[in-house]
Amino acid sequence: MDMKQISSLLTAVALLCGGGMANGQESEEVQRFNAVREYAEQGDTGAQLWLGEMYRKGEGVPEDKVEAAKWFRKAADQGYAEAQLWLGVMYYSGEGVTQDYVEVVKWWRKAAEQGHASAQYNLGLMYYEGKGGPKNYAEAMKWYRKAAEQGNDWAQVELGRMYFRGDGVPKNFIEAYAWVLLAKANGFEKASKGISDLEKRLTVEAIEKGQARAAALHRLIEERKENPKPSVESQ
Repeated sequence: MDMKQISSLLTAVALLCGGGMANGQESEEVQRFNAVREYAEQGDTGAQLWLGEMYRKGEGVPEDKVEAAKWFRKAADQGYAEAQLWLGVMYYSGEGVTQDYVEVVKWWRKAAEQGHASAQYNLGLMYYEGKGGPKNYAEAMKWYRKAAEQGNDWAQVELGRMYFRGDGVPKNFIEAYAWVLLAKANGFEKASKGISDLEKRLTVEAIEKGQARAAALHRLIEERKENPKPSVESQ
C-alpha cells in the first residue's frame, strides 16, 4: 500500500467515524475501530495492519494479541512488508503466537527483500546473534549494509561495530569510524561513544580519512534515495 492509498483509507475512515453512520454513544476510538475493521474484512492490507495494531494496543477494543497476530498475518500473506515486519515482531516476542525465531527470520526476510530498512536491520541482527539459524556474519553484514545504505542509523552503528571487531571482515577502524560518524550525523546520539573510542585509536590522518569516507557515504546514500544504485561497499 502506497502513501496515496493510505491517505485514501484515512479519509474514508474519518468519514465513517464523523459522518453520522456510527452510534452516537460509541467513543471516537470505538467508531474508528469499527470503520477500520470494515475495510480490513474487505481485504485492504493497510486496514488489516491498522486493525492488528488496534488489537495489539487495545485501541477501541480489548487488547488481544492473538487477534493482532491474525490480522498482521492476513496483510503479510498479501505481501505487505510492514505487516510482515510486525508479524515477525510478534513471533520474536511470543505475543499472540508461540515464540519462534525461525518464523521471525522467515517474515523479516520477506519484508527485507522488499527493501524494508527496519526489517533488513532486524534480519541482520538475527544472523549476527545466531537466532533462527546459525550465526552468519556475512549475512549479518549484507543486511546491515542494505539498511545502512537506506539511512537506518542502528544498522550504520552495527556495521561500524563489525568493522571495528573484525566480525567476518578484516578489522578496519577507518571504515568503522565512517559508519558511526554517519549515524551520529543522522541524529543517533548513542554513536558518540563509538566515535570517542575510535578517535583514541586513530591518528589525525586516519581520522581525516574516516571523515572523508563518511562524507562520501552520505553523498552516495542521498543519491541512491533518488536513483537506486548498486551497493556503496565498493564505491
